[in-house]
Amino acid sequence: MKYSNVLFDLDGTLTDPKTGITKSVQYALNKAGINEPDLDKLIPFIGPPLHQSFMDFYGFSDAQAWDAVNAYREYFPVTGIYENLRYDGIPELLTALRAQGRQLFVATSKPKVFADIVIRHFELEPYFTAVYGSELDGTRTDKGELIRYLLAEEQLDKSTTIMIGDRKHDIIGAHKNQLPAIAVGYGYGSTQELQDASPEYIFNTVGDLLAGFPG
Repeated sequence: MKYSNVLFDLDGTLTDPKTGITKSVQYALNKAGINEPDLDKLIPFIGPPLHQSFMDFYGFSDAQAWDAVNAYREYFPVTGIYENLRYDGIPELLTALRAQGRQLFVATSKPKVFADIVIRHFELEPYFTAVYGSELDGTRTDKGELIRYLLAEEQLDKSTTIMIGDRKHDIIGAHKNQLPAIAVGYGYGSTQELQDASPEYIFNTVGDLLAGFPG
């Protein structure tokens, strides 16, 4: 078996968090005096580090972005975290990979405290050896930094480890650590975004990923 260790992104890869994340961002923007009624305009917030997204998409200063993150966290842990759906076929995929003898890990830029809740809520905890996420102060929100930390903590062999995600940050983070990457097309990265990041593999559905899983 070539890839005995598999790292999974969370949002847009295991679960569809669109409603919860966009409503949480909408709430934070409203507290900053910005009215955004169209939740679809907030989809780009799904995946990248939240603090950076407020600066990138709304021109917030560092301090304003942290204020927005704190406002986001007023809504998200109470309501938004549960406005989430598990993608069809995920339990079957994880069951099959575990049956093949692979170790599975979650590697998400979402704070670990929230990632743990999502994983438990969808009863995915038994499939994963460990869940890795960022800290509430922003530590390890960069996917490359997070993956490097996970590899060191778990003492994983890079030659037998692969990353799966739906955004360029997942692919870039994997490549920064000399890992191959699988891009999934059912999440929130556009086809162009994923192709530009040059993943080793692209699968458009959970079923395709299961059927064509490499190694």
